[in-house]
Amino acid sequence: MQMFLEAVGIALQAIWANKLRSFLTVIGNIVAVTSIIAVVSLVQGLNASVKDAIETEFAADAFSVQRRGLTMTEDDFLKQMSNPRVTLKDADAVRGFSPAIGLVMAEAAAGAQVKYQGVSLDSVRVRGVTKEFVTLPSTTVEMGRVITPSEFENGTPVCMLGWGTSDRLFSTLDPLEKRITIGGIHFRVVGVAPKKGSIFGESQDEWALISLEAFQRIFGTRQSLELTIRPTSPELVQAAKDDTRVALRIERRLRPKQNDNFGILAADTFLQLYNNATSLIFTVLIGVVSLSLVVGGIVIMNIMLMVVSERTREIGLRKSLGARRRDIMWQILTESITLSTFGGVIGTALGFGVAWVISQLSPLPAIVETWSVVLGISMTGIVGLFFGLYPAMRAARLDPIEALRRE
Repeated sequence: MQMFLEAVGIALQAIWANKLRSFLTVIGNIVAVTSIIAVVSLVQGLNASVKDAIETEFAADAFSVQRRGLTMTEDDFLKQMSNPRVTLKDADAVRGFSPAIGLVMAEAAAGAQVKYQGVSLDSVRVRGVTKEFVTLPSTTVEMGRVITPSEFENGTPVCMLGWGTSDRLFSTLDPLEKRITIGGIHFRVVGVAPKKGSIFGESQDEWALISLEAFQRIFGTRQSLELTIRPTSPELVQAAKDDTRVALRIERRLRPKQNDNFGILAADTFLQLYNNATSLIFTVLIGVVSLSLVVGGIVIMNIMLMVVSERTREIGLRKSLGARRRDIMWQILTESITLSTFGGVIGTALGFGVAWVISQLSPLPAIVETWSVVLGISMTGIVGLFFGLYPAMRAARLDPIEALRRE
């Protein structure tokens, strides 16, 4: 351990004595590690944001039934264009079909103008839902209350607002019990949801929620619905999916050989699709960036060969005083590893800085992972070890007599 610390001390003295040369030597490592840390931080942030966005739409134990499912080809998309609309009859067919199926909520959405006195908001997302909405775990209010089941069933003109919509309409005013117009129809505000922020620059707080019956009075009944389904317990998710598929096929009188004319989507479906689409891209990106580490390693090897040449007499003197081959080899290797790791530390700090700046100037978030720090620094250490091995072996093989004769 003492020998290692002494070798590191000698290496740091050599780096400090030749500051410009040392910086130019490790600049390849600095660029490589900066790129790797920045890319990994942004990728991790992007993955977390995508997961949050998907889980915002789908609870962990919930799934949805939609008119069309996921399509991978244009032919499949064209085939699904003729799928029948999802209606309340479909919701009734699924509801109570099996003990595995718990909650079944129907929802429709459309953009409409929302007004309060002189303030007008265009294309606000208006959601029309059934009474099961009040039992969802995500249903919370910051002010006021949720719409009651009886208000849902009667189509009472009351509404809940997203935090952003409420803030833009009322500013510092108390929004509760105020009357607004949605699509030209008067509604009374009974609740405001907590602030959720934005994902990829898209606000999650710009919406108004009303009963499905009231929604259909404004927008008509021909719009396809989306069904949100939760099983009676989390471990019954797959059973609930299978029973939902059977219930809908029976309701729509599909023959055994006919394909489903509806889509069943869940959070894991979108996460798997996202991971499949991006994993190869991210792997190639990291691989391309890592090539600069190889270039940096070659530069380090050339510099260390030059160092060995410059210090030939020193090496010869040490060997004549009893230094063994492994001592000389260990000294050169330690200097190479220290030099390379020094570049890794600088690159790690710069990588975090670059990721932070990008996250501040764009919707892309950045998440610093401990393993990425270990990866960046350990990779440069390995590069220093690998590319310092040949110079170290060359120094260890020097004949002390010939080395002492060298000018």
